[in-house]
Amino acid sequence: MSDPTSPSDTIPAGADGRADAVGPDPAPRDPAGRAAAEEASAFSHAPVPPDATAAYGEHPDQIVDFYRPRGEAGGARPGPLVVLFHGGAWRAPYDRTHVSPLAGFLAGHGFAVASVEYRRGNGGTVAGRWPDTFDDVAAATDAVQALAVAALGAEAVDVRRTVLTGHSAGGHLALWAAARHVLPPGSRWHRPAAPALRGVVALAPIADFGAAVELDVCSGAVAQLLGGPEQLAARGAETDPAALLPTGIAVTVVHGDADDVVPPQVAEAFAAASAKAGEEIQLTLLEGVGHFPVIDPAADAAAVVAEEIAQLAW
Repeated sequence: MSDPTSPSDTIPAGADGRADAVGPDPAPRDPAGRAAAEEASAFSHAPVPPDATAAYGEHPDQIVDFYRPRGEAGGARPGPLVVLFHGGAWRAPYDRTHVSPLAGFLAGHGFAVASVEYRRGNGGTVAGRWPDTFDDVAAATDAVQALAVAALGAEAVDVRRTVLTGHSAGGHLALWAAARHVLPPGSRWHRPAAPALRGVVALAPIADFGAAVELDVCSGAVAQLLGGPEQLAARGAETDPAALLPTGIAVTVVHGDADDVVPPQVAEAFAAASAKAGEEIQLTLLEGVGHFPVIDPAADAAAVVAEEIAQLAW
């Protein structure tokens, strides 16, 4: 326990039980070398093509890739629906392709996976589009369960067991999507009731805008997402997961304690904000792990992600 106000586990190499197989993956001992090796491994996998793709809007980026459950559990019963939001600091060069290996990995663990695309920056280094990025995530999450059944069939997907997940900026979007019922009724994204979810598993998420801005996460990406530094307070009130609490939705955060892209202090700040709001989250810190192993099927951290999703889904 790193914080007495919120559950947190630091998983070392060689720990007993569920964490036994999870420790630092082999990598150079120097931090820069380790981080580079982790990133190279995560991006070394060939893209995994989906079993189906469906649109939730008219824009080319308003699409979802679907993966059918596979593996020993696949086909035996409908798989829980995992809705996956990719990261990339809400910037245009990063799309859902780079998390398709994770989508395939989760499908191999018996999950039906919906990998969501959404509008990002207009190009270059600009992060996000206001309000289009949030419009897309709201529309996708409202439509994805019906789209999943249409794309994969009711025999393959159990939408009663839906879990949202996402990495980095996608982790932020997953947390935000689960909190829309907390928004004021006048908000364009407000929904009248909590979504039918088993929970959220956020992977190295940009979960607390105040901490992210203070640490200059992804070179000012949060301010860019909201349309500029002058918009941080007003627009952050509707889009910062740490400001939309409590939600009543179960949340697990999986974060490497050696993450130098989104430092673990961001997750810890979100856990503290949750506790202050009277809501506990599960914060799992992976010892010696950086930003990318949680989306790398070759890394032990990905097995932790699959297990945390299963814990909520089943």
